[in-house]
Amino acid sequence: MGSVVKSTNKEVNGSVAVKNPTVVFVLGGPGSGKGTQCANIVEHFGYTHLSAGDLLRAEIKSGSENGTMIQNMIKEGKIVPSEVTIKLLQRAMQENGNDKFLIDGFPRNEENRAAFEEVTKIEPAFVLFFDCPEEEMERRLLSRNQGREDDNIETIRKRFKVFLESSLPVIEHYTAREKVRKIDAGRPVEEVFESVKALFTPKDEKAD
Repeated sequence: MGSVVKSTNKEVNGSVAVKNPTVVFVLGGPGSGKGTQCANIVEHFGYTHLSAGDLLRAEIKSGSENGTMIQNMIKEGKIVPSEVTIKLLQRAMQENGNDKFLIDGFPRNEENRAAFEEVTKIEPAFVLFFDCPEEEMERRLLSRNQGREDDNIETIRKRFKVFLESSLPVIEHYTAREKVRKIDAGRPVEEVFESVKALFTPKDEKAD
């Protein structure tokens, strides 16, 4: 049933097989440009991009027992238990073999965060928070997804509200630990990436 881990990476007590992986949580509202910036980080800094949503969708598509359970929960409007999402993230990390991961769109709430640290024994190196004005995210989503039913103005605003209510406690938790790196994501893509690059470039490589 469990994932097969290569013998070189022994699994210990269900924790991630890669020794001390570097994990960066990536948070931001819908339309904040997270996906674009994650692709840039992968290309420039060799991270592996893991999206909690993509992993859940792939599991559903696989037709596994777990996938059917996830699909039924989503259909009923229930939130998929943290442990389910965390197991998928762990498996993806183990199978990938890289030691640097961007985890996108997770933790969605404080319960996710606590469970992730409890299960994996990993604390993120930092949290990359794309802070974008609501009007700008709205404008981007409406222009990007013309004709998509789920992107009408009411739905978009609902998604913003859910993001703020559930994710702000996570951001506050890590702010208290001085782990949040807030990026002004309302600017053009290239400018945003310049700010992102500064966070990922090792200090000794930065020009004085």
